[in-house]
Amino acid sequence: MAMKLWPLSLPSLWSARPLASPAPPEASAPEIEDLCRRAGTYLKPTEIEDLRRACEFGAKAHAGQRRLSGEPYIHHPLAVAGFLAGMRMDRDTLIASVLHDVLEDTPTLKDDLRKGFGADVATLVDGVSKLTQMEFESYAQAQAENFRKMLLAMTHDIRVILVKLADRLHNMRTVFALPADKRRAVARETLDIYAPIAQRLGINSVRLELEDLGFAALYPKRHRVLTKAIQRARGHRKALVDQILRSIRRRLRQEGLSGEVSGREKHLYSIFKKMQAKKLPFSEVFDVYGFRIIADTADAAYRTLGAVHQLFKPVPGKFKDYIAIPKANGYQSLHTVLFGPHGVPIEVQIRTEDMDAVAERGIAAHWQYKSGESASNSAHSKAREWLTGILDIQREAGNSVEFLENVKMDLFPDEVYVFTPKGDIIKLPRGATAVDLAYTVHTQIGNRAVATRIDRRLAPLSSALINGQTVEIITAPGAAPSPAWLNFVVTAKARSHIRNFLKNLERDEACDLGRRLLNRELERFGTALERVPAAGIEAALAALHLKSTDALLEDIGLGKRPAPIVARHLIPAGAGEAALAAATALPLAIKGTEGMVVSFPKCCYPIPGDAILGYVSAGRGIVIHRRTCKNVAEFKSHPEKWVDVEWGGDIDAEFPVAIRLEAINRRGALATIAAAVAKEDANIEFVGMSERDEGSAGLSLVVVVRDRRHLARVIRSVRTTQPVSRVVRLKG
Repeated sequence: MAMKLWPLSLPSLWSARPLASPAPPEASAPEIEDLCRRAGTYLKPTEIEDLRRACEFGAKAHAGQRRLSGEPYIHHPLAVAGFLAGMRMDRDTLIASVLHDVLEDTPTLKDDLRKGFGADVATLVDGVSKLTQMEFESYAQAQAENFRKMLLAMTHDIRVILVKLADRLHNMRTVFALPADKRRAVARETLDIYAPIAQRLGINSVRLELEDLGFAALYPKRHRVLTKAIQRARGHRKALVDQILRSIRRRLRQEGLSGEVSGREKHLYSIFKKMQAKKLPFSEVFDVYGFRIIADTADAAYRTLGAVHQLFKPVPGKFKDYIAIPKANGYQSLHTVLFGPHGVPIEVQIRTEDMDAVAERGIAAHWQYKSGESASNSAHSKAREWLTGILDIQREAGNSVEFLENVKMDLFPDEVYVFTPKGDIIKLPRGATAVDLAYTVHTQIGNRAVATRIDRRLAPLSSALINGQTVEIITAPGAAPSPAWLNFVVTAKARSHIRNFLKNLERDEACDLGRRLLNRELERFGTALERVPAAGIEAALAALHLKSTDALLEDIGLGKRPAPIVARHLIPAGAGEAALAAATALPLAIKGTEGMVVSFPKCCYPIPGDAILGYVSAGRGIVIHRRTCKNVAEFKSHPEKWVDVEWGGDIDAEFPVAIRLEAINRRGALATIAAAVAKEDANIEFVGMSERDEGSAGLSLVVVVRDRRHLARVIRSVRTTQPVSRVVRLKG
């Protein structure tokens, strides 16, 4: 059954302005009575009295304010509440929707709401309100933080998002009252965040209207052109649609099946997106005819599917059973595509009335159907499952902007279904990889993944999964996530867990390096960090505005604070000057296993045995250069950022180095060279051809070696091969 949308008014997004001549609260009396009458069809009389009292409270709080359209401010929250009354939401949700702007736009306090209407109402209103009292570095950060606050409130009470979606729908219906630049920004945010949330929660009617309104505000000319094209094409389609409807109804009667059959017109924004994605003309997109059949039961839905397949031939590979395997938002339906009359494609959706209600209202159906039908409960449980994932993302995200980026990734779930070796079905977004699956099953499985078997065959962890595959994740106790995984994972959970692991790893590595750098400087004063009194450390932390010793060491390791300056903060004034004058700092030992806080650039490819210098780079730690590197001269203008370093003993690591060679241009030459490199237990990381003529070719290789001696053996081995005439090491 279709849901009726109650007309709404103007956005809480834009600031209220005072009335030129304040209108009395009584001006809203008809709207208040209309709202109470609508809610009175399902709420108790005592709850209606509470609602009326909230309306009067809101009208008084907003007295003297008008919206940009010129109407009294209170019209907006009353309209939002009216929309939610049409969804048969409960007493607390309706009261919260009436009062959702009072914390933000009036002097009302949260405690006032708690005392007057209960703790639940106060919490709901606070969850919807923006963070108006905080300062942010940018508009993007403010928007992201507001969004994070709303989503976290939503994880505690899912009704927060229902109020917010109704608020945004009302905003979009009146968005043309805004200046053009702000109108486009609001429309983009609606299409990027709020419409996908409505879809994720299964509230299809809200999602469709948000998309069309956002499309009209963001691309007004394209919206007008498409609207006119649909109106022109509609007349030509009517006869064919009627013919198909009669054919389906006749077939159902012949099979003894009852069902409500209706034609569906394609959604305007979906037409636009399909034209863009597939680069199709309007005629090819709009020539798909859509129909919906509401069956009595799930069993009747499957029998109805068989009937329409007998009537029109199905298109192979275009059948989807969302009844057996519901979508992530609880949506259930049978989808099929048929060859209709004259070969036109027909899209048919078949579902029960309860499934249709959930498809239109999603989680809102949970409040309308109190008897515990499985369909509405499924939508609610799916939403809860998603919100649990949101909490995981929040815990792992470094800041609000990263959190918003991760959640936006999670809002577009075009699903893929794969099987575990035990036969469990795992639902993933389209394009998900084995790493995404590993993190979906458990964080530790993702962190320790080393390989995967897809349909019992070994495959790369980056392999994109497809429907029906059986996927096994192979783990190892000492394994750890790779930064390269961020290039191919698609789920927000995987991305946030990988980033969090790497941040913690980098933090540990930075602390270790920072301790070594600081102790190196403190040695010049004849002491070490462990011997500095606690009072001295506390004073230094206070002077540097840091909370802990670990934070100090991390800043040093990441190059954000020079170790010599920090060392002087830790040494009492005048102390150790004699030792400082006599001492020379020992070089810092580099082993190549320091992780992400020590890097070896491609400008000179330093390897053990080379004379080296270290350059302290903010955010990167120490960058190691050869003393002969051209960049050393450039960076010499910042002597305070250079650190004396040397290679440590017993280095157990491999390093890339570039070599250039000239070889005879003949078949099999590269294979011969690769064999010579492999013979010396080295590996080729990159091959490039710099020049080539009929008789010879110039090749550049990046090979991985242990030290200068190992490199010398590789060069000697390559030089002795028949195709090669010359080999030299490159500076970069």
